[in-house]
Amino acid sequence: MNVYDFDKTIYDGDSTLDFYIFSIKRNLLLLRYFPKQFSGIILYHLKIINKERYKEFFFLFLNGIKNIDDEIKKFWERNEKKIKNWYLNQKNEKDVVVSASPEWLLKPITDKLEINLIATKVDKRTGKFNSLNCYGNEKVKRFKEKFPNGEIENFYSDHHSDTPMFLISKNAWIVKGEKIEKWTDGKEQIK
Repeated sequence: MNVYDFDKTIYDGDSTLDFYIFSIKRNLLLLRYFPKQFSGIILYHLKIINKERYKEFFFLFLNGIKNIDDEIKKFWERNEKKIKNWYLNQKNEKDVVVSASPEWLLKPITDKLEINLIATKVDKRTGKFNSLNCYGNEKVKRFKEKFPNGEIENFYSDHHSDTPMFLISKNAWIVKGEKIEKWTDGKEQIK
């Protein structure tokens, strides 16, 4: 099977940040959460809170969205065009997206593409985490839980933070925009 990171890999940008900006443009009152969000940034960089808690600060703006499902639907109506052409040209129903982005944000688009999704479980109304952030080694753990006998033929990512997934894949590819290059950064030396 082929496995893909989502943001900046098959999606042109950061879907979570794009959703945040989209929501603020539609409701400027969401900016009232910015002081608390900013305090989360500071606490995270001072290593007082972990990544999950930091992201919970970020997701505080969800509390101000009245109909989150409608907001997500409208977001994808506008942003579906950001799914990259190279991916659409090779898409397969057995594909799996493994992403740190929230499951509630990616599920509508992966359902429409008819592909599998593994992502961070976050409450879409409160922003509270219901799982660890699906990042780094957590991606491998969650993949193996969902597909215990799954073999990754090709793995695609835009970033070396996905090295744990790279190491369990037969082939790996680095994505830069619409350009795809073989990922060979010392896999032979790491084994």
